[in-house]
Amino acid sequence: MAEHEEETEEVTEIVFTDEDGQEYHYYQEMVLPVNGDEFALLVPLPEEGHAHGCDCGCEDDEACFAKIVRDEKGETIYAVPTDEEFDAVQKAYDAIFEEDEED
Repeated sequence: MAEHEEETEEVTEIVFTDEDGQEYHYYQEMVLPVNGDEFALLVPLPEEGHAHGCDCGCEDDEACFAKIVRDEKGETIYAVPTDEEFDAVQKAYDAIFEEDEED
């Protein structure tokens, strides 16, 4: 999937385009440092003109983790984490909320 970023006032929009040209819009909710790498929690943005809870299916995409890497130009690329990286990120993410529950 190809991706690019568009800066808005408060949200960085990340757009992934699949091989069929379908675009998927996400925003970066948080960044998790894990084992020397950074991973973004990407949350779907509702489609333009749709309200939250509109029942049209536009919110069916799920949040996902993506590995943040830099290309040779220093630009951010969001990559699919390996299974091992995903497991480590999921543990780190879960630990954040376990700490919150203990407080």
